[in-house]
Amino acid sequence: MTVTPLADAAPTTAQDRCPQHFRYWENLADPRVQRVVRGVKKVTGFDLFPTTAQATAFCDDMYAGDPVAELFVAEVFDGAIGPAEGRAMVLQAVQHGVETVPNAPESMKTLFREFEDVPAWVDPDLVEAGAAVWRRWGTMLFSVAGATTLEIYTEAAVATPLSLAGGYAGDNALRRFLETAKFWIDLSQPGALLTPGSQGRATAMMVRVMHVNVRRRVAEHPEWRAEDWGLPISQAYMLLTLIGGSVAPAVALWPLGYQTTPTDMRALLHFQRYMGYLLGIRTKWYPESVGDCIRALAMTIISRSYDAGEHGAELVESFPRAFGPRDGHRGLRRLREGYNLRIYSAYTALFMAPRTRARYDMPRAFPWVLIPIARIPLVTTMELARRFVPGAGPALEKLMVWHRENWHHAQMDGREAEFEAKGALRR
Repeated sequence: MTVTPLADAAPTTAQDRCPQHFRYWENLADPRVQRVVRGVKKVTGFDLFPTTAQATAFCDDMYAGDPVAELFVAEVFDGAIGPAEGRAMVLQAVQHGVETVPNAPESMKTLFREFEDVPAWVDPDLVEAGAAVWRRWGTMLFSVAGATTLEIYTEAAVATPLSLAGGYAGDNALRRFLETAKFWIDLSQPGALLTPGSQGRATAMMVRVMHVNVRRRVAEHPEWRAEDWGLPISQAYMLLTLIGGSVAPAVALWPLGYQTTPTDMRALLHFQRYMGYLLGIRTKWYPESVGDCIRALAMTIISRSYDAGEHGAELVESFPRAFGPRDGHRGLRRLREGYNLRIYSAYTALFMAPRTRARYDMPRAFPWVLIPIARIPLVTTMELARRFVPGAGPALEKLMVWHRENWHHAQMDGREAEFEAKGALRR
């Protein structure tokens, strides 16, 4: 790949468009950015940003949704059948096949034909290898993915749908985050993505339906400005969530001792690509290498407009505090919740850019940030044993799976993840 020439630094065809607040093209032309591009290329031979065609496809995907699922949701969830029966139909179709659903509408049959069709590019061994990486990360996946996601909450294109839906704001922040953690758990169980009727596949479809429902409601809301932000929960931003579950955490966890190799990262990318397929992600450009992911992240970083305002602040500041002690809890439970508040405050300090974190009212990270640092020798030893000691890998994975499920069960406090698709916007 080559560095995009400045003369070719913006889309030129009529169908190509870019939201006004995604400032990639103008920022790419900044002489300071170009000096960095040339310096990185000279020293490493690495192209820091995507090609013009790739960047243009990414921008186009900011206006793209999930038309197959949208047609189904409009006919079933928003039609005469309704959300409750629609949800039951979805679960029946996932677990037993769409042919077992009485009077299934054509839109549902089309959706499930696509859902059940395994693309020719899928390598089952790579899918399973990527899922295994998530399993052995244990709760650190929750920590790093949760904290790094706060970076993008500076952007109204991401923060506004979440703020309007209310899931990740205020008192709901913990509940919705735990639903996301359940999503990560379900989809990374052994064989979950490729086993018909699995809980992982059911969760993927319910999340897909939920995205469609929120997308439509937010797009119709007077606060949403398509010319500035594109489409809510667009294909482009859903792609970023896949990168945020693969290369981004793999790189972020290396300094803490987690030795995710390039082979692991490639497996993660394949696992994420198929997971994205089940979620309805059909981007014009899918990064197929670690370098491509880094380029997509670099493009997103320089494109930020920091326009989320109070909505972004609410989302960011709610996150660590959501783990704090809850009313009525005493004893060891309260101590555990106090620890969670402090350790997640530390993770925000480790995984957010200092300049971003300084924008918000965040709980103190010191001295708690010393805890994950102090664990580095232990984590490194465990990772070396996993890689080089026979039998250590499966034992470590089993331990991490037990820990993440125990942690999630304790946090849920008797509740169940619903992935509900019917709720009205909060304002």
